[in-house]
Amino acid sequence: MQDRSSAHEVGSLAPRERVRDAPSTRSSADTLHSMSTYVALLRGINVGGKNLIRMADLKTCFEDAGYHDVVTFIQSGNVVFSSPTVAAATLTERIERMLASSFSYRASVVLRNRSQMRSIVGKAPAGFGADRGSFRSDVIFLMPPLTAKAAMKDVRTRDGVDRAWTGPGVLYFERLASRASQSRMSAIVSLPIYQRLTIRNWNTTTRLLELMEHVQ
Repeated sequence: MQDRSSAHEVGSLAPRERVRDAPSTRSSADTLHSMSTYVALLRGINVGGKNLIRMADLKTCFEDAGYHDVVTFIQSGNVVFSSPTVAAATLTERIERMLASSFSYRASVVLRNRSQMRSIVGKAPAGFGADRGSFRSDVIFLMPPLTAKAAMKDVRTRDGVDRAWTGPGVLYFERLASRASQSRMSAIVSLPIYQRLTIRNWNTTTRLLELMEHVQ
């Protein structure tokens, strides 16, 4: 699964020469006004001892490539940053290429802008994530062109344990903490669509939005 911190950074992938795709300075008022805030959710780093990347190196990688307001959050690989507004697919490709070149691994990234993150948090089911003692609540972020409706057909739930809902580019998945071992959440990793998604818990999701809201 994703969204797990790694306690060990020994053997981390060392950054190599940076790929510079983004402008390094805000050189004009027009550029400033066209800036957008994004979060990049990296897949498959710092999990099971594979693709170990230190957050300090990840932050430097983004900054050296010319991105602004860079903040990383926990070891699962979440990077808040600002950049001139471009098509999401174009920016995603740039970041994946930058990461692959810098850290020598097959990079895969889910990208969301601030408006999308506001929608994801704001449109969550009523009470989702509120009772942390009784439920474990996760957001399954989907990579285009995979839709929530299509993903929902593959994601199974166990009666009396799991509940799942569709959202804007995500699935919301909740399971009883007392019966978490019976949940079908872990079965997601065996699905063909697993390569087209990444998972963050509700606390991480809301915290990332908070960080994005602090960017002017």
